[in-house]
Amino acid sequence: MTGLEGATDGHQGPSGLPVGDLLSAGPVTVDLPVPAAVLAVGAHPDDIEFGCGATLAKWAAAGSELHYLVLTDGSKGSWRPDADIRQLVADRRQECHDAAAVVDGMPHRTTPPPDRVFFLERVDGELENGIDERRAVARLIRLVRPTVVLGHDPWRRYRLHPDHRAAGFVTVDALVGARDRNFFTELGLEPHRPESLLLWEADLPNHLEDARGFEEVKIEALLCHHSQLESTMGLGDLAPSSGSSGPESVPPGSEFASKVLRQLATHGSLAGYPSAEAFRLMTDL
Repeated sequence: MTGLEGATDGHQGPSGLPVGDLLSAGPVTVDLPVPAAVLAVGAHPDDIEFGCGATLAKWAAAGSELHYLVLTDGSKGSWRPDADIRQLVADRRQECHDAAAVVDGMPHRTTPPPDRVFFLERVDGELENGIDERRAVARLIRLVRPTVVLGHDPWRRYRLHPDHRAAGFVTVDALVGARDRNFFTELGLEPHRPESLLLWEADLPNHLEDARGFEEVKIEALLCHHSQLESTMGLGDLAPSSGSSGPESVPPGSEFASKVLRQLATHGSLAGYPSAEAFRLMTDL
């Protein structure tokens, strides 16, 4: 078994990124069959791209239909004391659409199809694994009928951020509710059992998705989250307030891009791949 120290929150892991470093790992499998439909569930805008952006881009290029669900409004995502929170929420919502368009391979579209990016709109920092949240996610699983669901690993040790913990449990618990007929009968929807669940940020990853050829797509999608360039990505000198117009102003060899590539390389090393995203794979659903 390989022991790899990693961050739970903040810029403290080997890669220097806030999401996705590995704590430990064992034997792994590589690459699921290309899924027909995919649902990725993130706590905040940008969590999905951090956790599985390259994997989603690879599947989209192979013909998968991607669906995105962001559980909170991202309203805590600024360090600026004078931030306009209403505008921040609106900006982050648009950033999700922009990033999804990049991942989907549609960067020149205004947005992906409107029924592919969903928002639960819970207040950032206040997400709970309640019955209403589970019902909403189970409803979406039954509607889009994904082959694969992706989300936060709720069992990661010493996780600090409450939304990441809650988002993981909401996703896992909603999957159970979506698959079993006698849950949420008021929805009037046929149950659906996905074939696979992939959890990012796992303490014990057992599966890799080869990211070769999709590293730059992941980086470009992350840099669509302009509001986070300063706080999350450590690019304060390129934040919009200093005159940056967005990701096109970030040099391809920037430190942030290097961190993303370094993390992908670390994940890939678990199975001798130069670049990959690591997950806990569950198929007994």
